[in-house]
Amino acid sequence: MCCAMTDSNAPAVKAEDLHKRFVTAEGEVHAVDSVSFEMRAGDFVALHGPSGCGKSTLLLMTGGLLSPDEGLVEIAGEDPYKLNAEGRAAFRGAHVGFVFQQFHLIPYLNVLDNVLIGELADQAKVSLVDRAHNLLDKFNIGHRLNHVPSKLSIGEQQRVALARALLREPELVLADEPTGNLDPENSEIILQHLADFADDGGAVIMVTHDDRARAAAKTSMHLEDGRMVAPDKGKQEVEGATT
Repeated sequence: MCCAMTDSNAPAVKAEDLHKRFVTAEGEVHAVDSVSFEMRAGDFVALHGPSGCGKSTLLLMTGGLLSPDEGLVEIAGEDPYKLNAEGRAAFRGAHVGFVFQQFHLIPYLNVLDNVLIGELADQAKVSLVDRAHNLLDKFNIGHRLNHVPSKLSIGEQQRVALARALLREPELVLADEPTGNLDPENSEIILQHLADFADDGGAVIMVTHDDRARAAAKTSMHLEDGRMVAPDKGKQEVEGATT
């Protein structure tokens, strides 16, 4: 197992009847509408659907970054939205890793410091520095420790971002179009590392429009107009997924 869960019997993540609304010039938009699902250690889910259907909004709510208007989110058996802002940030740091299409690397920091960015203010523990080295070696960029992002290829930058997400051995990784800027070779590398994380006992939700990325996942969830619809034929249904 890669992760020590807060409650060993709890799902990695559980969402119950989530709703999120936004007010626009055209009126109220129900971005996420009564979505429920449950994931456990080892799950690797592709979340897909047309642009604007609520995928990224759902991902942010699931990860403790965007409060739902209604409904419940639990990660490792705890509700991050019961915490204050500081407590929620600490909770995310311990339990959730994020990977985005835009890598969000700090341009003036080298590779190692970008991986350790959340730990630098308190001086990273030796164990975390060692883990950062191990991850970067595993991702075949250990020889680039002292390079800044502009000196890396696009694929290397995404591998740095993934190493940062995995540094503290989270229960859950949320990936929003992680292969969107990558060529097929680098896409395959990132997908394999996400699959390895799930095989080691983590859980992954990956938003994607890429058929190859969807094929790499073990299960599938499909959103349309903010609502969960039936999974693709031939894909296993995520436990508890409802419309």
